Amino acid sequence: MEYHKPVLFDEVMDNIITDRDAVYVDCTLGGGGHTQGILENSSENSNVIAIDQDMQAIEFAKTRLEKFGNKLQIFQDNFKNIDTAVYLGGFEKVDRILMDIGVSSNQLDNAKRGFSYRFEARLDMRMDSNLKISAYEVVNEFSEKEIADIIYKYGEEPKSRRIAKKIVEYRKNKPIETTTELVDIVIKSIGKSMKRHPAKRTFQAIRIFVNKELEVLSETLDKAVKLLNKNGRLLVITFHSLEDRIVKEKFRKYEDPCTCPKDIPICVCNKKSLGKIITRKPIIAKTLELEENNRAHSAKLRIFERSE
Repeated sequence: MEYHKPVLFDEVMDNIITDRDAVYVDCTLGGGGHTQGILENSSENSNVIAIDQDMQAIEFAKTRLEKFGNKLQIFQDNFKNIDTAVYLGGFEKVDRILMDIGVSSNQLDNAKRGFSYRFEARLDMRMDSNLKISAYEVVNEFSEKEIADIIYKYGEEPKSRRIAKKIVEYRKNKPIETTTELVDIVIKSIGKSMKRHPAKRTFQAIRIFVNKELEVLSETLDKAVKLLNKNGRLLVITFHSLEDRIVKEKFRKYEDPCTCPKDIPICVCNKKSLGKIITRKPIIAKTLELEENNRAHSAKLRIFERSE
């Protein structure tokens, strides 16, 4: 198993490390790249809590990071349970939280997981194998309208209806079992003359739906911001516009939660600001990283800092 340097690594370190003893949470351990950076750069008595729902990633990271001993605690869970992980780690509040929302390249590149349109595998796409609905059920059991809506909403695919129609036609003869079958159906529906892989949006959409990624992100942000100490920071890296929009809107709401009509001179809702947005514009990768890592092109880092 191989893991690469995480996207926006230097930018994350510049904004997450504090010189005092602190409690850090890495919500998406993955290959352990960001976690290792935090462990190496944080003060001696700092603590790091890392979360991942992928047991393979955890086993790999445990070996990679064992030299850090008790400074690191790892929990297998969905990051929406960040509050539980922090509690089990022995803390009430924390100082730094990092959420890297990209699917790890290792998951995408692991042919058996059925995430990727580049390898033949059984259609699956579940990050947690205990989830009841996988990509297989979506394409073989959902109605044409449901499939079209998923591909349009989560993949922002303008030709979603055409793809859904083809999927339903195809499955009348036999179930759609593999990633390559689905790719072929998408290409037959919309052709190949695009800069990006024609199946990219469809696969992204089904993956987001199966793992309830947007709902989970929204819920986790609300929990994370409440767990921060004064001057604590929440750093979030997203890889596509749907997620970035959620983070941007949430941060705005945390900074200015007032729901009073704009024409009232004073606030009567008494909703207090939780802090301030550090990044008015998201931090994006520098030229060198863009040349070395294709995934960095869509990465955006946004940062929020807690007040009282």
